[in-house]
Amino acid sequence: MSRPLLVTVDNAPPARRVEPLRDVPAGHLRVHEVYASVQGESTFQGRPCAFLRTTGCHLRCHYCDTAHAFYDGTVMSVDAVVERMRAFGLPLAEVTGGEPLLQPAVHGVMRALCDAGLTVLLETSGGVATDRVDPRVRIILDVKTPSSGEAVRNVWGNLARLRPHDEVKFVIGSAEDYAFTRRVLDEHRLAARCTVLLSPVTPGMDPPELAAWIIRDRLPVRFQVQLHKVLWGDRRGV
Repeated sequence: MSRPLLVTVDNAPPARRVEPLRDVPAGHLRVHEVYASVQGESTFQGRPCAFLRTTGCHLRCHYCDTAHAFYDGTVMSVDAVVERMRAFGLPLAEVTGGEPLLQPAVHGVMRALCDAGLTVLLETSGGVATDRVDPRVRIILDVKTPSSGEAVRNVWGNLARLRPHDEVKFVIGSAEDYAFTRRVLDEHRLAARCTVLLSPVTPGMDPPELAAWIIRDRLPVRFQVQLHKVLWGDRRGV
């Protein structure tokens, strides 16, 4: 059986993990990058999309593939971010991180993008409450599995707030992760309430092995791989 290949992430204590966000004034947020690409995950996979990646995350998942977003970034106003996002001329936008919900001004960005008629996706770690998210936003909620090392940070109340247009993602790195996912699916009746996505830890979990487990157990989920990695590997801004 495959085991997750752990990546090196910043092991700073929690207090230091959010340092980049301490001096951001109200109405502004620290932005790591803004770019256009094709959507790599979710049921919107393959569609052209404008991406906002915010700086900062309070988690340090063992399989994290965006550790570059922990620090640095540029402070921008909500209006400037929205203008940059709309300039791509795309009807689909995603807000991701890092953990975007750590920055209060991100709610203003998402509201403005929704008001402009865009379909807005929010990719969140599941470690922050989603109660303030505009109901028009489609939440892609990550439920941390045991091999992440951060399962204790899951805000379980987020599952009760899920709506049919939201999606839940589990990243699977081991048989333990898969068994954990099945328990959560059963206990919260997730598949009956919204789309559930299962992704293999890459590299580390053999994708065909995970697909075989899903088929064997007839799980009502959607298997996915990260399309952007298939196309461009670990390049940033794509």
